[in-house]
Amino acid sequence: MPLDNSSPITQVSRDDKSASNSSLIPSQSQGAKPEKKKNKNGFLASFFCCFVSAPEESPAAKKQYNKEVPPKQTPETVQYLLPPQKGTNIGKKTLVLDLDETLVHSSFKPVPNADFIIPVEIDNQIHQVYVLKRPGVDQFLKSMAEKFELVVFTASLSKYADPVLDLLDKDKIVGARLFREACSNHKGNYVKDLGRLGRDIRHVIIVDNSPASYLFHPENAVPIDSWFDDENDTELLDLIPFLEDMTKVDNVMTVLDTSHRS
Repeated sequence: MPLDNSSPITQVSRDDKSASNSSLIPSQSQGAKPEKKKNKNGFLASFFCCFVSAPEESPAAKKQYNKEVPPKQTPETVQYLLPPQKGTNIGKKTLVLDLDETLVHSSFKPVPNADFIIPVEIDNQIHQVYVLKRPGVDQFLKSMAEKFELVVFTASLSKYADPVLDLLDKDKIVGARLFREACSNHKGNYVKDLGRLGRDIRHVIIVDNSPASYLFHPENAVPIDSWFDDENDTELLDLIPFLEDMTKVDNVMTVLDTSHRS
């Protein structure tokens, strides 16, 4: 399925397969909630996530994805996505965080308990995007900012993701934001090429619900289940001690390539 470059967010439900490219909102049963661990297709298939058609799997299974080879770049042609570390981030490992279904869940359907409502212009019309924060996200970001250089890397467009991050990260503890244009278009997927960050790859970790997002660097990935609206979810908080321990290892790849979270 080709990437939908016109859509500002990159994930909708797999149940929305019948949605046509002319449909703004995928047809859903009234009041139906997206099932957990189901990825999404249709016109908005590239609205909330970093991949289009890769199946959702358990965290352990996600680590079994075959590594894809990133495009070759010579030192003369490579353009790093991040500037050199500065201030309190100097010397820290880099933690790359996905946005949609990892830190938040967004929907065009009105949500009565939305944490944020973001106006997004699509085809010269303003549409409201309703955003829910994953449980524990505030504490998670605060704790991780003390230990890591934080980077949010999303396949969504900045016109949606930027205002979401403005509200989610009011204290400006996220050091950098990367959007869809920073992804690599690879076999119908938005892949986040960690080799282009300009950081020692041995000191880079990515937390993402989409295995296609880290096809080039699965040995740097900490998979996380997709989140939609489960108020009892604790995955972000559960990750804090694990990631804090990762700051003490010389090469995160030697640990993450062999460890599987259940």
